Amino acid sequence: MVKLNKIYTRTGDSGTTGLVDGSRLPKHAPRMQAVGDVDETNSAIGLAIVAMGARPESRWLTVIQNDLFDLGADLATPIPQGADEPWALRIIAGQVDRLEQEIDRVNADLAPLDSFILPGGSSAAAAVHLARAITRRAERSATAAAAEVAINPHALAYLNRLSDLLFVLARRLNDNGAADVKWVPGASR
Repeated sequence: MVKLNKIYTRTGDSGTTGLVDGSRLPKHAPRMQAVGDVDETNSAIGLAIVAMGARPESRWLTVIQNDLFDLGADLATPIPQGADEPWALRIIAGQVDRLEQEIDRVNADLAPLDSFILPGGSSAAAAVHLARAITRRAERSATAAAAEVAINPHALAYLNRLSDLLFVLARRLNDNGAADVKWVPGASR
């Protein structure tokens, strides 16, 4: 259990931040950009939950928010050369599989796509689309970090599947796709 008694420590005043293993990095390092973008994803999902109200899907998003804290911890824990630390909190394949199963279940009930869709429709769907776009940024940041340091491949897969799940969830919130706002190429020329 995490216990935070003091909110400020002043240790980051020099522009560095601590990783789980005690090492420090510049706050602008790609690894830290990914951690920050995952945090922003989590916040956007929190807004989507509020916009959705008491729908059953908001419970899945709460599970995902918890997963995203795990993912942030995963990204903030360097992978050592050789065997990983047994105490390291890592995203596992089962978490990715759970997202895939949910994507397949939701997508089975949706109207087939016949156009790209614009983020919008209901306010809940728009909030989920925003969370999806932020998730895509988190994925880009995590893959940029992975180009420099070892990153858990399940963490990268999780972000990729999460954006897919948020896409189909937004469509579900738009009356299973019937209320999607379709892109009309060149409509405003």
